[in-house]
Amino acid sequence: MDLKNFVSAAAQIAEEKGIPMERVVESIETAFAAAYKKDYGKKGQIVKAKLNMETGTAKFWQIKIVVTSDMLYTEEELEKMKEEGYPEDIKEEEGGKIRFNPEKHILLEEAQKIKKGIKVGEELEMELENKQDYGRIAAQTAKQVILQKIREVERETVLNEYKSKEGEIISGIVQRMEGRNVFVDIGKTLAVLPKEEQIYGEFYRPGQRLKVYILKVEETPRGPVIIISRAYPKLISKLFELEVPEISQGVVIVRSIAREAGARSKIAVESKEEGVDPIGSAVGQRGTRVMAVINELGGEKVDIIEYSDDPAKYISNAISPAKVVEVKILPRNKALCIVPEDQLSLAIGKDGQNVRLAAKLTGWKIDVRPEGTDVEEAIKEAEKEEGEEIAEEPSPAKEEKPKKAKVKKTKKESKE
Repeated sequence: MDLKNFVSAAAQIAEEKGIPMERVVESIETAFAAAYKKDYGKKGQIVKAKLNMETGTAKFWQIKIVVTSDMLYTEEELEKMKEEGYPEDIKEEEGGKIRFNPEKHILLEEAQKIKKGIKVGEELEMELENKQDYGRIAAQTAKQVILQKIREVERETVLNEYKSKEGEIISGIVQRMEGRNVFVDIGKTLAVLPKEEQIYGEFYRPGQRLKVYILKVEETPRGPVIIISRAYPKLISKLFELEVPEISQGVVIVRSIAREAGARSKIAVESKEEGVDPIGSAVGQRGTRVMAVINELGGEKVDIIEYSDDPAKYISNAISPAKVVEVKILPRNKALCIVPEDQLSLAIGKDGQNVRLAAKLTGWKIDVRPEGTDVEEAIKEAEKEEGEEIAEEPSPAKEEKPKKAKVKKTKKESKE
């Protein structure tokens, strides 16, 4: 067997698959051990191989587990088990005992003669004669072991790499479409873009390059499955991180995002340093930065507003592009927003989209009213609605007793 060719092949596999060389060598050593056992080993033997990468040679050892006599089944116990119909290759039962196999086990007394200080449960390595010639079946076994081990290592590498990238964005190329799912090549593997994570109205074609958000990485029997998204709100903040140095450096931070994928988004930004305009940083010179994000999202509108610790000011900013006259903060996380008559439709937006996104962004329930509305009356209405909501809510202290089922009795039953 030309082991030097195996060494060069191992280096090539490691480079092509992008997996550590040590793991490829481990796979080959496991395969060599399987081939050796197939042609020269005995039943129950544990064979270990070690490959020397410099010389291209391999050494083999037989592994024996150190046991004591009280850990083994007695002849009487084995006979009784055989009579009761237990299989011949029984290994252990509830007591934790094992069936002694001289090829796999060695008693403590004998083991200590070979290696002083060895303890029960430890493994004793006994060097085997090196063999160079292997049969066709052994070679086929080695091939299957190598393929299986490399596949396992490849899956593990992909899982670990992309698990650490959860919550990040990555560039990928659309590979194919299967039903509603889109498969995107993200480098070492294909990721799945399910229907619910696609931007509404966006069409995909093979070869198209996209930026996607790594939503989660799941381990399945078929290997790791990477779920990506184009509709997740954090995709926008990650795109701004790429385009805006101030955000990536932490000078400007994104405080909140509200998104209706494919239609419109609102993003609240705040500056951590005096003299830095958060909105100007995000928009860029002549809108270059925000336009790069909009183009990546297929033309989705993005409103950038300034965050404020003052709820009234924050809500007023969130309603933009509509102008706000006054904001009244009400109990139970509600706010009354007064806008000019001609700004009412702009404040509400198409199908209520603008005010809905503003509510998501700020976390406040916003009621938009036109200028000239009786504010005191509007507040009373809100308080009345609040009282009705409280009355409708079930009290957690009182538990309703289960009602007894009413059974109608016949005349005959009632007489009895």
